[in-house]
Amino acid sequence: MSNEIIIEVAYGATRSQTILRLQVKSGTTVGEAIIQSGIMKQFPEINLGLKKVGIFGKLARMDTVLINRDRVEIYRALIADPKEARRRRAQAAKRGRK
Repeated sequence: MSNEIIIEVAYGATRSQTILRLQVKSGTTVGEAIIQSGIMKQFPEINLGLKKVGIFGKLARMDTVLINRDRVEIYRALIADPKEARRRRAQAAKRGRK
């Protein structure tokens, strides 16, 4: 059995998306993979203390151990609250029907 696995680290900035593929040792955690990827040098706004992270769209902790082919995703804050945006669209549609 190999001592290394292939993973991806993904971050979607406001105007671009970056996905880095790397080979890491088995037992590497989410936090370790992010640091090893060097993505924080590319995007200095990433603050791991404030950003949520996940694996394939499901929230994960920094100490989660990765398995082969996992994609670590670094999430940025939402620009607008989805519930508030939906409420505004519904109000605008209501006004348009009158």
